[in-house]
Amino acid sequence: MDALRPGDPARIGGHRLLGRLGAGGMGVVYLGRTEAGALAAIKVILPEYAGDEDFRTRFRRETEAARQVDSPWAVPVTGADTESETPWLATEFVPGPTLSEVVARCGPLPTRSVHVLGRLLSRALTAVHGAGLVHRDVKPGNVLLTADGPRLIDFGIARAAEATALTATGLVVGTPGFLPPEQATGAGAGAGPEGDVFSLGCLLAYAATGRPPFGSGAVDALLYRTVHDEPDLAGVDDPALRALLGECLAKDPAARPAAADLDTRIAEDVPGDGASADWLPEDVARMIAERSAAMLALPDIEATVNTSATTPAPAPARRRFLALAAGGAVALGAGTFAAVQLIGDEPDGRSGASPAGRRWVIGVHADLTGAQKAAGRAQERGVRLAVDRFNSLTDKPFTLAVKVLDDGGDPARSVRVAEEFARDRDVLAVIGPTGDAATGAALPAYDEAVLPLLTVSSLQISYPARVNAAFFQASPSYAALSMPIVNRLLLRPDVERLGVLIDRSGGQAAYQAGYATNLMTPSLTTGTTHPRVVPAGTSDLGPVIADLLGHRSDALFYAGDAAGGARAARALAATPFKGPSMAQHTVMRPEFLERAGETAEGWEFIAPFTDAGGVSDEPGVPGAADFVTAHRKRFGAAPAAWSAEAYDVTGLVAQEVAALVGSATKGGAGPTGSPTATPSGGTSSGSTPSGDTPSAGTPSADGRPGRAALVAAIAASRYEGISRTYAFDEERQQLVGQEAHLYRAEGGRYRYLGPAPKPKS
Repeated sequence: MDALRPGDPARIGGHRLLGRLGAGGMGVVYLGRTEAGALAAIKVILPEYAGDEDFRTRFRRETEAARQVDSPWAVPVTGADTESETPWLATEFVPGPTLSEVVARCGPLPTRSVHVLGRLLSRALTAVHGAGLVHRDVKPGNVLLTADGPRLIDFGIARAAEATALTATGLVVGTPGFLPPEQATGAGAGAGPEGDVFSLGCLLAYAATGRPPFGSGAVDALLYRTVHDEPDLAGVDDPALRALLGECLAKDPAARPAAADLDTRIAEDVPGDGASADWLPEDVARMIAERSAAMLALPDIEATVNTSATTPAPAPARRRFLALAAGGAVALGAGTFAAVQLIGDEPDGRSGASPAGRRWVIGVHADLTGAQKAAGRAQERGVRLAVDRFNSLTDKPFTLAVKVLDDGGDPARSVRVAEEFARDRDVLAVIGPTGDAATGAALPAYDEAVLPLLTVSSLQISYPARVNAAFFQASPSYAALSMPIVNRLLLRPDVERLGVLIDRSGGQAAYQAGYATNLMTPSLTTGTTHPRVVPAGTSDLGPVIADLLGHRSDALFYAGDAAGGARAARALAATPFKGPSMAQHTVMRPEFLERAGETAEGWEFIAPFTDAGGVSDEPGVPGAADFVTAHRKRFGAAPAAWSAEAYDVTGLVAQEVAALVGSATKGGAGPTGSPTATPSGGTSSGSTPSGDTPSAGTPSADGRPGRAALVAAIAASRYEGISRTYAFDEERQQLVGQEAHLYRAEGGRYRYLGPAPKPKS
């Protein structure tokens, strides 16, 4: 949940608004509270659509449809006004995560959980169909999980079973991957209750295996597979569940069971009144409990006040709310940050003032005291060396300084760090945060301030939606890293099946890496996979390894943490297996080598970071040798993982700031587009915009570029660093050119083998 923004209403229809739950192209969903204290999710239509009579008719129909459904397993409507100037719809607020969130974070659900899910959702659909409606968008994102069972939400495209859809002819209505063949062919107006049963089958298969039964990818291909191919139910080992899914996923609507029949055919007991979440795995139950705990603290919030963009700092109650919204019910005091340093980074300690007297700041948002402190410290050092390099220039138009704030890897603390950087107008851009959770928590504050944020080590496949697009993921995601993993393990004559071991001890990073590798294997190769997910804390991986080998796996990929990787290496060494074995880069820690001992020998790793020392003598890597020399001189050691990447993105920022300052000085004449030497030792194509516009952020009185202008410049840049070429796609501002690097455990250390090989075609 995000904080309210300037311009958001404080109240809607008797509800005091507390925050934003989400936003889309048509409206915003807020968390609100009635005078009686009840929480509600309130969908408010944007003004530009409220005046569209066709859209208002569809919204009126959604409200009417949702009011007709009476089931404890469907979220009820608590209020609505479809005729007001600002139409809105309120439903009971359920603090639980969506099924899609749970599977992405915790992996597939066990068989009993899937049975309970199927039985209760079939009851919800029975109520929907009994009201004469068809939901038409049953998918994991429209199912919330709570301790006592699931809740079906979002009747936005539901309609009467005999009604004509208010859409253009041939328009596919629903979500590809979870819609029935009769909707996939564009005959959406004719889809009936049987289509909801097919979608439920897709949803249950996803819950059981962690992947949609007809795959993913291009929409056209996905729709074709839905119509013509059999579902992929590999990994559904329970015979009864597999048979039931097969019937639900029948191509012929008449061959599918009715929703009411599913309730009687699924024999699994369901949670009773007041039951705990024992129908779900422990980590999922904990996730639900954390969400509920955060909501319990909400009644203590003071009256909602919309702050303007110029407000210097949130009030204490507001700050506490923001921390709770980030997912932790932790009381925040006026504590200080563990590491705050602002220095003029001249190598010899001089003041570092530029001829013009302008001195601006690069922020480092890092974990310096938590679980990822080694990576955080390496990134801090990379930033400092890039600033050293810039400040050593004799004709620099300004001087840079470094400000470092430590979040300790804690998401709540990460929010406070982001707020501190956002308030400091001298901060041009921020490098970081170090970890995934800290990055996700900090994004709203950076986005609201339009402060450029570049992370090199947060590798999530996706992040919360943002408005101002000030965030740049300057490293390959877990999904992108799966491609070189698959290429390395399966593009060889002796490997046909890849065993994928996903250890929940590794958290979301492990699941995303393992899931993406499993998903990409059939897309990139002719090989197959056998995936296994083990609960967090599993001490004996021997049976899991035996299962992988028993299913003819001739290569192994482990996704998890260092301790689990060591257990996997020891278990594998106890078998006759001689094939290739690989682990994700999160395993590459001293702990893996120490615990695995000799069994670590030969394990390989695909990593998003380079070994700067390993490439320093290679041709075509400008500045690498100088970087390594400078690092040894200043810090007394060779660069560690992530240092070169932080050095590169700092150089990218410095280059774009210098170009903007130069453009403003010359009266708006932008760069010519020819490559130029950069202040940090790389090269840039000079694709920076020619000048600021009011909407892009105007320079300050001292010539400092506006933050929005710098965001636009970074988005358009192309930069040749020592670790990779940096350029960002226009839509999501993720890294283009997903280079990765290969390492191997040899002789008790990690040896750099070079860039990860790519397929020849």
